[in-house]
Amino acid sequence: MTDSAQDRARALAPIFAAMAPEWDRTRRYPWPNVDDMAAVGLMGMTIPREYGGQGASWIDVVLAVEEVARECALSARILVESNMGAISAVMAYGTDEQKAFCADIVLAGDKPAICITEPEAGSDATAMQTTARRTDSGYILNGTKHWITGGGVSKLYLVFARVIGKGGRDEGIGGFILHRDPAAGIDPAGFGVIRRERTMGLCGMPEAELRFTDVEIPAARALIPPRGFADLMTAYNSQRVGAGTIALGIAAGALDRATQYLKQREQFGRPLAEFQGLQWMLADMDTQVHAARLMLHEAARSDENGFPDRNLAARAKLFASEMAVKVVNDALQMFGARGYSDAEPLERMARDVRMFTIGGGTAQVLRTQVAGHRLAIRIPQTREGYTPPAQVIAAE
Repeated sequence: MTDSAQDRARALAPIFAAMAPEWDRTRRYPWPNVDDMAAVGLMGMTIPREYGGQGASWIDVVLAVEEVARECALSARILVESNMGAISAVMAYGTDEQKAFCADIVLAGDKPAICITEPEAGSDATAMQTTARRTDSGYILNGTKHWITGGGVSKLYLVFARVIGKGGRDEGIGGFILHRDPAAGIDPAGFGVIRRERTMGLCGMPEAELRFTDVEIPAARALIPPRGFADLMTAYNSQRVGAGTIALGIAAGALDRATQYLKQREQFGRPLAEFQGLQWMLADMDTQVHAARLMLHEAARSDENGFPDRNLAARAKLFASEMAVKVVNDALQMFGARGYSDAEPLERMARDVRMFTIGGGTAQVLRTQVAGHRLAIRIPQTREGYTPPAQVIAAE
């Protein structure tokens, strides 16, 4: 393909915009959009060429995600998660067999689900209680995961669990690859989708509670990184950059719509664009969007063991997510009552954008991280009385 990922995404964006209200209203997963993205090579484009991907960079993904998010945040989220997060962890730390196996599924149009959060383990991920007990042939998975994005529609799941070794010794946290595709007759015994949350935004994306009851995981599906949980979470830095970019795209789309509306709408015999108060609002919105874009591009181009720098990713996601909430609300305000109705996409955008100060690291957790970096201190992130071992999963 000679055109860039950004060009391909820009070409699809108007198509996605036309269907975005339907996915929101019906709460359906946008399979036609997924098929379109897979057809033009946007799904799994960061996968290395030797496994069928394009070896695209993080900045390639960021540029494409912003274009899609301007029109359909739901599709942009799928685009992020087929290129960042779980699949990037597998590509960085998996075996050749694991990489090839996962690449084929993602390139065919799957959005992998990363399973970290539990009912009692949210921001404190190390408090998780899901266990993977070692057996002679692999692991037995037991536990519950909550707020799993794509739960029930995803085919690949990267499940984080506390490894219990032979003799009952806690070996820390590791990642495990689970494949589920009921349509193809692949439905692991003991895996269940318990319920789906009814969210205020991004309504076509399942946020599910999953239960694992004696689910058998072959040893070949255990993701064993050099330094365990810390390395797996380093891969999550790309996910944060992606989440921040979705927020940026929503804000940029709202800014575009507000700009056009101010030029067209007249009150008191002149266009709204001639009112200084609205001009100043628009100037602030434009400046904030531009600043967030620069921060996200800086993070995407940075490097920490092959992933975006942890602090730059946290800072960019924090700023972009909070900026986007304000910009979208200001754009809605400019539209007045029309912005508050579903005659315009702004009311949907206001609901969609709200998630990004929460998911992928809350604004408060990210502030703690940025402050810790600034102060050159380690902010405790583990539950009291527990220190994860340096080697989370030790090869026997």
